[in-house]
Amino acid sequence: MSLTEQLEAYLSRIWEQPVKVQDMSRIPGGASRETYRFDACLGDQIRPLILRRDPVGSLIDTDRRLEFLAFRSFHGTGLPVPEAVALEEEGGELERPFFIMGRIDGGKAQSPFSAPPYGEHAAAIGQQFFSHLGTIARADPLSLPIAEFAPAPALDACWSRELDYWEGVINEDEEHPQPIVRAAIRRLRRAPPPPAQKLSVIHGDYRTGNFMHDGQGRIIALLDWEMAHIGDPLEDLGWAIEPLWSYGETDRVSGMLPRDEAIAIWEAASGLKLDPVAFAWWELFASVKGAAIWISAAKEFRAGGLMDPVLGFSGWYTARRQDEVIARKLCALEGLS
Repeated sequence: MSLTEQLEAYLSRIWEQPVKVQDMSRIPGGASRETYRFDACLGDQIRPLILRRDPVGSLIDTDRRLEFLAFRSFHGTGLPVPEAVALEEEGGELERPFFIMGRIDGGKAQSPFSAPPYGEHAAAIGQQFFSHLGTIARADPLSLPIAEFAPAPALDACWSRELDYWEGVINEDEEHPQPIVRAAIRRLRRAPPPPAQKLSVIHGDYRTGNFMHDGQGRIIALLDWEMAHIGDPLEDLGWAIEPLWSYGETDRVSGMLPRDEAIAIWEAASGLKLDPVAFAWWELFASVKGAAIWISAAKEFRAGGLMDPVLGFSGWYTARRQDEVIARKLCALEGLS
């Protein structure tokens, strides 16, 4: 039975009426889920949908329930977040766990490694990008569906939980010594940040490339919530401002706005005041997290488990760029030129 036929059988069962699946196609990219676009036809009604199915192997282990509940937490709140439609954790007719979400058409996502993409719309997109992130940070996570499954750490434990996890990824996947990222980890442990001001839903991968815009200055979808969790809101802001996502620019973060302006927009939307000492810690952590992802990408590519050329590129060129970013941040923190 083809994947299309399997999906038709599943949707017909849960919706209790015949469903025809049309125009199904694989969306390339993604290291944690197989992603497909399709139309579900129920009589005269057509629903544009996305299927996110667990692959045989995955670069970063993530929980599909958390991703599904993150969509459910913010869809319909004023943020451009797709609808969470159905979750199947046992695999059912599709043999592997999956979930289905609404599809938002008419937009485009930008690679963080391509040329600066936003042109005259950069400032407008940046305003929305950092305002949406602040809105996510402002929400009370314990009142949202994601709290059904995501553990809420103590305010003073957000940093250690995340650093322990990503250091564990490096320990598991590194295939040669990583002196620069190890120096950063030692620095992070030697000088931990203050406790979080509040707990927030953390998107986990909020950056250029993980949203869609209409080409006219409007963000129409916030995507890729597979690393969502509850933690310190500065974690997401540090990742969003990571220099790797800035297209090589030094005067605009994420190729959108000057750094101070981006932070001010986030502060206004979140209701929080950025602590520079705490944020310096989370900025360095963001680069360590990035290094962990590139180290895992290199291991998977060499092992032949995931042969996407992007993984090979990430484990080679991007990893070296990340080392440079970490070295510069360490020098700044230590007061070195």
